[in-house]
Amino acid sequence: MINREDMLELTRRMTPARTSMTRAAGSYMDADGDIDGTFNTNFLKLSPSDKGKNLAIAKAIPFSATNKNLKRYRFPEDSMKAGSMRQLLMGMKSCGLKNDVLMETFYDLIAESYESNNGYAVLVYHDRYDVPVKAADHERVGESEEVFEYIICAICPLEGDYEPGKPECGFLFPAFADRSADVDHIDVFQSDTGHPHLELLKILGL
Repeated sequence: MINREDMLELTRRMTPARTSMTRAAGSYMDADGDIDGTFNTNFLKLSPSDKGKNLAIAKAIPFSATNKNLKRYRFPEDSMKAGSMRQLLMGMKSCGLKNDVLMETFYDLIAESYESNNGYAVLVYHDRYDVPVKAADHERVGESEEVFEYIICAICPLEGDYEPGKPECGFLFPAFADRSADVDHIDVFQSDTGHPHLELLKILGL
């Protein structure tokens, strides 16, 4: 189960003034899953308008209804084998999305299985959060003892030329549990729980 307070701790920082996002990357797909364009940029170099748009998309994943639209899944025991999606996600996180080969591999794996009747965008964000030490009453008592490094992926329908709409699905990796990284779990988002993109779970190896 996901603790709502953990998610709120992440999302309350997702504003242009408070964000510590380091990088944004993405791929634009046509309805057939063919890549129509990619980008990979330092988050701080985005215009104020683009920062706001991208933060809104990233925030939609952890801010969604906890344990309803956003659910926690445990990776199977063999999920770290060579060539696995979990291994790829670990690599993407560790390099801060700066390895174009890893990113292109990720986009290709999404395109192979993702089901969409229209063009869509696969957007990925990297962040490092200095988790502050807090007392039992939740008051901050000192500097951080841990840096929570994570990525958020959002898959969004395209509403125009390279204009992503609200996320249809996505994930937060690793999971943020008890204010710490849990690399054995991943939090997966589905906007429509009645018609979820179950292929995303298969893509993630869950």
